[in-house]
Amino acid sequence: MQQSESPSLVDVDPRTTISSILDERVERAGDEPMIERRDASGAWVPTTARTFRAEVRAVAKGLVARGLQSGDRVAIMSRTRYEWTLLDFACWAAGLVPVPVYETSSVEQVRWILADSGARAIVTETAAHAATVAQVRDGLEQLESVLVLDDGAVDDLVRAGATVDDAHLDARRRAAQRDDRATIIYTSGSTGRPKGAELTHGNFVHLAVNGVRGLPEIVTPPGARTLLFLPLAHVFARYIQVMAVASAGVLGHSPDTHRLLDDLSSFRPTYLLAVPRIFEKVYAGAQRSAGTGVRARVFEWAAEASRAYSRALDDGRPSAAVRARHAVAGRLVLQKLRDALGGQAEFAISGGAPLAEDLGHFFRGAGLTILEGYGLTETTAPTAVNRPGASRVGTVGPVFPGTAMRVADDGELQVRGGHVFRGYRNQPGLTAEVFDGPWFRTGDLGAIDDDGYVRIIGRKKEIIVTAGGKNVAPSGLEDRLRTHPLVSQCVVVGDQRPFVGALVTLDEEGLEHWARTQGRPAPSPEEAATDPQVLAELDTAVAAANEPVSRAESIRKILVLPVDFTEENGYLTPSLKVKRPQVLRDFAAQIETLYTDTRTAAR
Repeated sequence: MQQSESPSLVDVDPRTTISSILDERVERAGDEPMIERRDASGAWVPTTARTFRAEVRAVAKGLVARGLQSGDRVAIMSRTRYEWTLLDFACWAAGLVPVPVYETSSVEQVRWILADSGARAIVTETAAHAATVAQVRDGLEQLESVLVLDDGAVDDLVRAGATVDDAHLDARRRAAQRDDRATIIYTSGSTGRPKGAELTHGNFVHLAVNGVRGLPEIVTPPGARTLLFLPLAHVFARYIQVMAVASAGVLGHSPDTHRLLDDLSSFRPTYLLAVPRIFEKVYAGAQRSAGTGVRARVFEWAAEASRAYSRALDDGRPSAAVRARHAVAGRLVLQKLRDALGGQAEFAISGGAPLAEDLGHFFRGAGLTILEGYGLTETTAPTAVNRPGASRVGTVGPVFPGTAMRVADDGELQVRGGHVFRGYRNQPGLTAEVFDGPWFRTGDLGAIDDDGYVRIIGRKKEIIVTAGGKNVAPSGLEDRLRTHPLVSQCVVVGDQRPFVGALVTLDEEGLEHWARTQGRPAPSPEEAATDPQVLAELDTAVAAANEPVSRAESIRKILVLPVDFTEENGYLTPSLKVKRPQVLRDFAAQIETLYTDTRTAAR
């Protein structure tokens, strides 16, 4: 059995909680900036660790004043903004359990999370979010309070808490322990009803302090800073938030994706965290910005120079010719990409899904090393991650400090460590199913090489077995095909079928750019689904995606859908993962057409 283990670099005391991390930051550097916020003029204004803790305590007193008892659940439904972090730490300071709710959640999802968690209060960002809660409130007897950030919820809590003395809050703080429940995070539900993963203070603290010690080049250099733009309802962003407080760096928030590039260029982060879809969109945007004709050819030349330089780093020192080509590419194209990210970002941590190797090489060659990692809600985010100076594109790196990982006989990855959750809320049977003694069954297939680097093959339940008996992991094919600028999403199919096929959706901006390069009007998505030129271009993309696999594992036929998969229409989770079971169910008739005429499958 393949197995890898890395010892903890820091042990967590039983009395340590997430609030302890903030206290320690104040003791170390209380008067230095810890968070920066945009003011009315758009400038980034620093908030010291000491000031932040004072605000946390004031809000925590307000929560106590509303009658909330230690262990009570408080839901937070908001975009990623300063108040999210403030409320999180205020709940922890008051001995409460914050429960994140995606601000894009449906009425039924909100009802289920509030009911299953037993939340006594919810803080929403907007009146529209509060209206969503109002639709289900009649069935939630335990829900007593609905507060709205845009209507002054923070100020109201501070005023209410003025009558609560410090000693009462301190007593709650001292009563909290490492193994107490810190949060309940509901999986984004790519399959079925969301499950509530109960994570402890120790889970977060274990990862945060080991992350600071284990990734010093990223989080501890003078001037380290990161901008959060992923949803704080997701465990990945939540973990980075806690680690940023545990480090010496500065944290910022970007709630509006439409102004993300402006926020990046003005905040100037030194490291980022994102999901692969973000990097795919950045690359596609840079490609579109290059335009057509000579400029487009220069971009493609520079992109290939960047990838070649990165691949040469894996093989040893790049040759003089490769270095010279890369230097020219940097002056012509790559520096503009670095400037768009603020000019200081050297590292990015990518998780949530596999990153296409070509993209990893492109960005590393461009000066942004994407450290691909692996983790789940149940593991409080990272379980394995690549390291600066020892990154291998195509892997998720070695196991995180304080973590053990093994490959079971059936190829499933199993994890053990202080970051593994304590179980699913109200589901003891399911909790028992996912544990093999102290080992958590991840549901992912993978391999660990002789150097301890982990490679993810795909979800165990998503493996396709063709009629010929060939096992196919769809994620690799999907990731490679999605890097083409025309492609938005891809779902590979073929279970118990004669060959592998795929449903493909088109990127509207990519389609417009491609049409300009062809000197023709852009077709509508409906027209493009049957347009011979578009289909010919997609055939080329499919051929490239098929290169690393055998013919039996390759995509033989595609069907272009006239509609994209989005969070709004219910086919993407808030973390931008395709809800595969729903796609397979709703597009069953279209999938059937892939196999009604197999003559075209020889392409």
